[in-house]
Amino acid sequence: MENSIIHLDDRTDQATKQMLNNVVKKKRKYEDFKKKHLMVMILTMGMAMLFLLYLYQTSIRPYSYSFYEIFSAFISHSANLYLFVFTGGLFGLMNLLREKRDKAEKEFHALRCEIIDKSKDLWKKEDEWKNRHIVFEMMKKKFDINLYHENK
Repeated sequence: MENSIIHLDDRTDQATKQMLNNVVKKKRKYEDFKKKHLMVMILTMGMAMLFLLYLYQTSIRPYSYSFYEIFSAFISHSANLYLFVFTGGLFGLMNLLREKRDKAEKEFHALRCEIIDKSKDLWKKEDEWKNRHIVFEMMKKKFDINLYHENK
């Protein structure tokens, strides 16, 4: 559990601390998938551009007079197949990471909204309710998680 969440003292009970810790974990998971997706997307676009440049230099420009010759030159070089499969694999990985990123974002947003919806139950006592803004500010400053509003 995060130190800043553990040191909330009597402002929150143990169950609320666990919920706050889980929302931090979901946020980190989402951010991790977001970074991985961006990295693979840049790699995929770069690889696709390099592959097309290579294809243009080795197959299209020298044999531009005939589509059959272009196709024959493409098939005759085994490197073209490997580069094509590698680029296609990167594209598939990019889409897989995008789906995982979207799923992690939905899970994070759902848990964050659940905390917002249940805030009256989580801070039942009058003094806890008045001091909940301290918890919300700490979550916003330390983890960039907004618990004031449901909208992102």
